Amino acid sequence: MPTLEVPALEELEVDEVNVTSAVLKAAAHHYGSQCDKPNKEFMLCRWEEKDPRKCLKEGKEVNKCALDFFRQLKLHCAEPFTQYWTCIDYNNLLELRKCRKQQQVFDDCVLDKLGWVRPDLGQLSKVTKVKTDRPLPENPYHSRQRPQPNPPTEGELQTSKYGSKLSFFDF
Repeated sequence: MPTLEVPALEELEVDEVNVTSAVLKAAAHHYGSQCDKPNKEFMLCRWEEKDPRKCLKEGKEVNKCALDFFRQLKLHCAEPFTQYWTCIDYNNLLELRKCRKQQQVFDDCVLDKLGWVRPDLGQLSKVTKVKTDRPLPENPYHSRQRPQPNPPTEGELQTSKYGSKLSFFDF
């Protein structure tokens, strides 16, 4: 089995998305629709490879997409987005239902200035087929080799003399 080299620290240093859970929750629907392909490509790689080192390139694409997404929000809809995530942050348990007014203003801004439509409920959780340029791994399911078939039986099989030993109840 070939060994993988751990990348040098300089290779890994990139800007990271450094936001709180309230910001992520407020942006989740639009982020999910805008960065759908890189996220699914990364998750497919992680599932197929079972080794995170083999998916660093896909992980960088996810990070790049997230950074571009938040930069677009900051550039075009900073004020309504800040009001929305602040409302979510100050409400107990990060509940979205208490911030519907701010959400509507944010969604209108994103639609008007960026052309992003908020996806319907459940749209992002639908099963989709991911088209990828990555080659299929040698053993994508990481399964063991198939066992040898049972050898042929010698002689003739007969039924048990006393019946099944698996009956627990007499009827």
